[in-house]
Amino acid sequence: MADERKSGRTPEARGALGRQRHGALFPAPPTRGEVPGDYAEALREIKRRIQQERLRVVLAANSAMVLLYWDIGRMILGRQNRAGWGARVIDRLAHDLREAFPDMEGVSPRNLKYMRAFASAWPDRAIVQQLAAQIPWFHNCVLLDRVSGPADRQWYIRQTVEHGWSRSILSLQIERRAHERQGKAVTNFPATLPPAESDLAAQVFKDPYLFDFLGTADPRREREVEQALVDHIQRFLLELGAGFAFVGRQMHLEVADQDFYLDLLFYHLKPRCYVVVELKAVPFDPAFVGQMNLYLSAADDLLRHSDDKPTIGLLLCRSKNRIVVEYHTWRFPSFATDALIYRAHDESHANIS
Repeated sequence: MADERKSGRTPEARGALGRQRHGALFPAPPTRGEVPGDYAEALREIKRRIQQERLRVVLAANSAMVLLYWDIGRMILGRQNRAGWGARVIDRLAHDLREAFPDMEGVSPRNLKYMRAFASAWPDRAIVQQLAAQIPWFHNCVLLDRVSGPADRQWYIRQTVEHGWSRSILSLQIERRAHERQGKAVTNFPATLPPAESDLAAQVFKDPYLFDFLGTADPRREREVEQALVDHIQRFLLELGAGFAFVGRQMHLEVADQDFYLDLLFYHLKPRCYVVVELKAVPFDPAFVGQMNLYLSAADDLLRHSDDKPTIGLLLCRSKNRIVVEYHTWRFPSFATDALIYRAHDESHANIS
């Protein structure tokens, strides 16, 4: 250790967790004592800007989707008036749209009827763009179902954006007839964002219709499933109480000019080895083995002490109805069958919703 400090090869000097070889390392951030005095202020400002811009982008996408729904509703209304479209035609339209866009939940018969009611309630597209398109679609559905009259709906829209109301809070305010208690004064609607930390902001980021509309539903849901798996497996392994020491999650690994992130990293005190846990929200793919082998080699090369045993890899993949553990026996010591092999019988058992 003294030789390491003398040569400047300590983890602090290297800026890495463990060793650094051939352009590969697990980066370690400097301690807070090593950063400039104005760092905290700069960090707060950058976080605030990221939150604001993310919200601005997702609300712009939401506005485009709501306007599209209005256009579809106007088209259906026009066909009903001119050609006598009825409910069966809307059912057929929903079926054909789902065939064309199988990932879109927003083209169900029920939602198409909401679009028609939406276009009927807001005949002026300019008002829709200025007001109704500033809140999520499900908020608009609540207003269609529970508020009569455009003036009252406009008041609730303004309050929703200003205060960042979630759909449940909006429903509660409608139940309490907040517009009657607080007055319905109409002012110029400012082009503003809801508070970034508000319930509305959180809800619009999780709106399934919005992400279906953008065509990014599957990656988003895969990430959510993987996060649920990570949470569950982390708890499971720690609850074993059999020598697992938690090292970190989403551990950053740099190899040449590429960045990788290990889902979970443990150290097991009995065999004295690192344990890499990777979780995939998709069926097993042989490519996952190559990725795991990269992580195992990196952990062996950069983290493993000379007295440690080779690193263990545990790969969990989602099949049709099961979470399946895939592993390579030559990477596991004999204790693996007792301590590591775990099969979740179904999604509910794994606390995945």
